[in-house]
This record gives sequence, C-alpha cells and structure tokens, in this order.
Amino acid sequence: MSLKSTGLRHWRQRFHALFQDHEIFIRTHGQVRFLRISAKWQKRVALIAAAVLLAWAGATLAVLVNQLLTSGERAAVAEQKAAAAAAEARIAKYRDSVAETAADLAERQDQLDEWSKVHFGVEADAVTPEEGVAAAPKAAPAALETSAIDPTLPPEAQALARIEKRQEAFAARLLAAVNERAAKAETAVAALGLDPRGLVRSAAAGRGGPFIPYRGKMGKAKAFGPSFAKLEGALFRMEVLERTLVALPSGNPADVMMMSSGFGYRSDPFTGAGAMHAGLDFRGPIGTPILAAAPGKIVFVGQKSGYGNVVEVDHGQGILTRYAHLSGFTTRVGTQVAAGEQIAKMGSTGRSTGSHLHFEVRLNGVAVNPRRFLEAKADVLEVKDDARQRVGSVASAAR
Repeated sequence: MSLKSTGLRHWRQRFHALFQDHEIFIRTHGQVRFLRISAKWQKRVALIAAAVLLAWAGATLAVLVNQLLTSGERAAVAEQKAAAAAAEARIAKYRDSVAETAADLAERQDQLDEWSKVHFGVEADAVTPEEGVAAAPKAAPAALETSAIDPTLPPEAQALARIEKRQEAFAARLLAAVNERAAKAETAVAALGLDPRGLVRSAAAGRGGPFIPYRGKMGKAKAFGPSFAKLEGALFRMEVLERTLVALPSGNPADVMMMSSGFGYRSDPFTGAGAMHAGLDFRGPIGTPILAAAPGKIVFVGQKSGYGNVVEVDHGQGILTRYAHLSGFTTRVGTQVAAGEQIAKMGSTGRSTGSHLHFEVRLNGVAVNPRRFLEAKADVLEVKDDARQRVGSVASAAR
C-alpha cells in the first residue's frame, strides 16, 4: 500500500471522527423526548454549509475582481479622456496659430498692396518682374530669402509658408526697385546743388504723434519684421527725393530769352550800393505771359513791399517760387496749376526800373539760385520726368 493512500485514509478517518451520532434529551412539562442527530446528517449539513460558504466566497471574490476591473477600466477611460482633451487643446492651439499666421500674412499682403499702389500705382498681386517694378531684379537677394518649406508641416502650414515666401520675394524685388529709383533721384538732386540726405532728414524731422502700438487682426501687438521696416525706410527716401525733383522748377517762368540780372551779389540799380539779389530778372514786354515753373498750388496773390504785384506758388517739399513786378494776375489763391500754365502778366510794379519778371526759388524759406534748376542737364531732366510720371500716376489713382 502506497504512502499516498495511507495518508488519504488517515484524513478520511479524522473527518469521519468529527461526526458522531448524538442523542439529545429534551424534557418539556414532565415529558421527556430525545432528538437523535446522526453522523450522516451532520456530514450533509456540513457539506451544504461548506458549499454555501464556498459559493459566498466565490461571489465575493467575483465582486472584488469586478470592482478591480471596473476601477481599472474607469482609470483607462479617464486617461483616454485626458489624452483626448490634451489633443484637442493642442489642435485648438495649432488652429489658433494657423489662424494668427494667416491673419498676419493677410496684413502683410495688404501693406504690400498699399505700398505698391501708393508708390507705383499698381496692386502687388498684379506686379511682375517685367512690369510695375521693372527695375527690380528677377531674383531676390539671398539675405531676404525665407528658409526651405518643411515637408513635415501639415498641408495648411505649407500653404502659408509658400505665401510667406512669395511675399518675401516680392518685397525683395520691390526693395531693389525702390533703391534703384532712389539712387537715381539722389544723383539728380545732388546735381542740382541740393543735399539729398539733408532733404530726407528734414522730411523725417516733421513726424510725430502719440505712440499707439500696432495691433493686427488677431488683436495682438506685432511688427512686420526687419525686411518690411527696411522697405518702409527705402520707400520714404525714394518718395522724398522724387517728389523734391518733381517740385523743383525747371520750366521757364516766361517765354523770353533775355536775363537782365543774376542771383547773388550785384550793384543796386537805384543806389549803386552792393546788394543781395535773391532771384533772377527776365526782361520782356509788359503783358508777357508769366508761367508756373513747376506744378503746385497758388498760395499768394497780391502786393509785397519792393516786389509790387506778386504771385507765389507752393510746390511742396518746402519749395516755393515767387513771381514779382507783375502787371496783372490770371489766377487766384487756392488754384492748382500745372507746369507751364499762365498765372500772371509781366510788368514793372514795385521797385523796378522797367518791365521784367523777378523770379525767386525758396527752399524752406531760404532763397536759392534758380539757375541751377532752369539749366538742369538732360540726364537730370530725364530722371525728373520719370519721377513726374510716377508721382502723377499715383496722384491720379488717388483721385
């Protein structure tokens, strides 16, 4: 007999020993009864109780396991919700970033459109390297090129990057065109004896106003960046120099050839004493038409001491022409006149020895020699004519 069967018999005997037949005597009202509880019945009750206990334990364990699984699932669901919320937040932030970038690019495009229209009379979208800014190089300088578009970016971000690159390329072409025009205007202005840098500084000194931070379409303070700031400065310089060229009087103020007195030191025709002559004198018959030497606005019609009858024309950029000793007027204050348009008649009013025109050019109130403007060389006049066409086309578009 094996050791295993011996062990089982031993435990079986011990189990059966736990259950013995029992007789319980019960006495009630003098009567005696007995209750017999057999070992077999005890075993059945014990087995039933054990089965019930095992069932209860199994149910309890199942409940505990279910609770554990449910709490794990709840934690997983909560984690998934948190991850989804974080993803939504990232997506929302990305969308806001894309929207802000799109709004920024739209504002940059609006600014390019405005500059192109104001300074060249055309829309930025319509400008090509061959027209509008024909003087600009076809390739943008490397310093202003944007970085290569990242292929890992989402499609909408790549589209915005392409728009930005096109804007930067156009801004570079526009800057090159502006710098070239400004350089030509600067050379022409210098050839006329004026200080180009001084003119730009003087124009820049007349600016001001309260500081109001620029806010874009998204309501955030921002700037367009150094390339746009550089372009803005170049446009301002070109505008000042070209408008100064256009304002300079290069047309003859009268259809006469005889110049009877020059600018500067001379002997006074009445006293013979040394005197300063602030303009040029042109001799001619009384009634000879007096012509505006440059386009501008009539700002004075009347008499001034020593000058007699006077007409003054403001040409902008601090430039004013004065026509004196007139016999009559053909214009009035506030009238816009073109170059070569009649504004008066030659005469001999005021301090005059005979019929002639006294013609002055004043820059910021200081008399300068008109001869340098009236005798400008062909290359200077060509640059001036080009500037006049641009300024004129822009003015017509504005009206």
